[in-house]
Amino acid sequence: MPDNEEEVKPKKKRAPRKKKDAEAVLSTADDEATDAAPVKGGALVIVESPTKAKTISKYLGKGYTVKATVGHLRDLPKRELGVDVDNNFAPKYVTIKEKAKTLAEIKKAAKYADRVLLATDPDREGEAIAWHVASQLNGNGDGKIRRVLFHEITKDAVAEALANPLDIDQRKVDAQQARRVLDRLVGYKASPVLWKSIKTGLSAGRVQTVALRLIIEREEEIRKFVPQEYWTVAADLEKDGQAFQARLQKLAGKKPEIKNEADARAIVAEVEKLPFVVSSVERGERRRKAPAPFTTSTMQQEAAKQLGFSAGRTMRAAQKLYEGIELGEQGSVGLITYMRTDSVRVSDAAIKQAREYINAQFDKRYLPEEPNVHKGGRGSKVQDAHEAIRPTEVGYKPEDIKKYLERDLFKLYQLIWRRFLASQMTPAVFEATKVDFELAEGKFLFRATGSRQLFDGYHALYSEVHEAEDAKTLDSLAEIPLLKEGDRVTLKQVIPSQHFTEPPPRFSEASLVKELERLGIGRPSTYAAIISTLRTRWYATAKDRRFQPTPQGEIVWKVLKRSFPEVFEVGFTAQMENELDKVEEGDIAWQAVLGEFWKPFNLALEAVDVNKIIHEVHDLSGLDTEKCPKCGSPLEVKSGRFGPYIACIRYASKECDYSRSIKKDKVPDRPSDEICKECGAPMVIKTGRFGEFLACTTYPKCKFTQPVPMGIKCPKCGVGELAERRTRKGRTFYGCLRYPECDFSTWNKPVAVPCPNCSFVGMEEIKSKTTGETTRKCLKCGHTMVVEDPTQEPEEVAS
Repeated sequence: MPDNEEEVKPKKKRAPRKKKDAEAVLSTADDEATDAAPVKGGALVIVESPTKAKTISKYLGKGYTVKATVGHLRDLPKRELGVDVDNNFAPKYVTIKEKAKTLAEIKKAAKYADRVLLATDPDREGEAIAWHVASQLNGNGDGKIRRVLFHEITKDAVAEALANPLDIDQRKVDAQQARRVLDRLVGYKASPVLWKSIKTGLSAGRVQTVALRLIIEREEEIRKFVPQEYWTVAADLEKDGQAFQARLQKLAGKKPEIKNEADARAIVAEVEKLPFVVSSVERGERRRKAPAPFTTSTMQQEAAKQLGFSAGRTMRAAQKLYEGIELGEQGSVGLITYMRTDSVRVSDAAIKQAREYINAQFDKRYLPEEPNVHKGGRGSKVQDAHEAIRPTEVGYKPEDIKKYLERDLFKLYQLIWRRFLASQMTPAVFEATKVDFELAEGKFLFRATGSRQLFDGYHALYSEVHEAEDAKTLDSLAEIPLLKEGDRVTLKQVIPSQHFTEPPPRFSEASLVKELERLGIGRPSTYAAIISTLRTRWYATAKDRRFQPTPQGEIVWKVLKRSFPEVFEVGFTAQMENELDKVEEGDIAWQAVLGEFWKPFNLALEAVDVNKIIHEVHDLSGLDTEKCPKCGSPLEVKSGRFGPYIACIRYASKECDYSRSIKKDKVPDRPSDEICKECGAPMVIKTGRFGEFLACTTYPKCKFTQPVPMGIKCPKCGVGELAERRTRKGRTFYGCLRYPECDFSTWNKPVAVPCPNCSFVGMEEIKSKTTGETTRKCLKCGHTMVVEDPTQEPEEVAS
């Protein structure tokens, strides 16, 4: 059983046993690993995913058995805190109910094996899963249970890992335990404050709340912003038939401040009479270096900008590419290296592959004399054990294997493949030009800026995508004519333009991930879960791919801000992330981190005045003077099953039955394209207790309502759309809106995903309670595929 000592272990590299020949570990390709009980003397290999098990099985020789845990087998209990705060934060781990059978099978297989190799993912979560498995197998320190790390799933990588087994890294386990316990303490202790002051079912996550804070504070900036009018003046010019534009850069030697149309028109009237003669020309060569290969964060950002993927969608696709894809006769092949990493480091062998490919496929100008070396950014220290995200084999060109990949997998693999190769190519070269026109003896200075590409360099393979708020780049500037000092150009027109200063933009998925990383909030491997949680709990919505807080999200933040001002402060949360990194580095004991957090958190918890918070966040300042309309007694705030409400003080004794709900912010109706089936009037999207629904605009004259369509055509009639509905007992199901003309229905939630077999857009998601696997089944042809979700929600609350 692995150690769980409290003292800090000294910093040192793991000491592997004497290195064996990697090739000697693997038998011939004809020998297959099986999933049956191993023979005496065989080896049991334990991984997390069935897909990963299938991929590595093809590389293992006779006598290897592979079992999958399908995520965590043991965790803190669901219905209790599971942490003994008074006993040095000792966690109480229990076997997850749905995983009891899986654990029993692993235990049975381990009895027959001479060796147990724990090959779960090479990160904190994977280390913790391996540790839990080892603790249940009762290892006696005889070396039977060892740890192996697959940073990529290829024949060479598997052989190398098996030849050099390691011990479980207790420091990684401790870092994971510290995060898990932190999140449990916050979730179970802070969430009840929300239940009592708003309503039951809400949650307060340690990191998700800070992400929500960023979204809300940005929204507050936008609301407070007062636009200021200003004007600019530009001249449309032409030289030798080529049009270009120059903008007024200086007015009487200073930056122009044109605040109204009259001033702008006066400048136009004066400038229109003046000749435009070039007073100076500056040209310079600019080089844009190739970007580094992807880290988890940059992959999520670029996939959001270039592919429109959410962070969760990106990580699901990346997990599949890492674990293995069936490539025809080759069988299952891992196509990318491990996808949770902060490092931009790449192995020498991979760099050699990239350079050989570039040399063979491109002109020699595209290959630098020496390999490009990229430097990691903030937060890369702990995760530098992993390489950057790259293809395991450059020879697997996206176009060649496209027929084997689902659409999302192809798009993401192509992005990763191109980015990696581009990272080893020469810079793109631009000629930047600045042309000045001094008019009226220097009173007006107009400037034209432009650029032209001299050499595309890495752009031959990969180009970045920029969002509206990103700074302009050289390739976004138009080309201007070749001019020299003294040249006179033709003035076509002078244009005054009205503008208004704009507030900061709302966060997109890419910019939110970038901001979280910049501030040190969470870690890239948790961003997908954080963003998903904000959406599923209806704390924030994404409109036009930009995050806005919901009324519920805003009131949640109000309560948590008043109750725990320090705990959900950006700097404090970033400091806790650094402390967790120090635990993994062996610089601090994990219980010390928890103690440092618990003391101020517990004091804040004890100081919470729920009644005062309810009055503040619901604006009940006039309640003290209000009287019961039935009996004239004073009114008070009470807490009930569905949150706080107002009642007569005689309500509890049943002398008076007056009560009412606390007025909540009404969500404004949203227009829709739907037409009422009963009266033909337009319908609007309203928000009720159970979510959004469509209602007729002529209510109460017409009371017709219907669910909001999901954007998926009915697979049975092909005419109606599917929508979420409820049975009389309140159970959710999904059915055709043409009911009763069409009776199609399903209990499983359909998602707008194209079937890889028949291309019908609509698959139902089915989650197995025993294995934890999520599968998708086509609503039309019945084709089934497994969906692996690599992200485990980091924060949890009692239910």
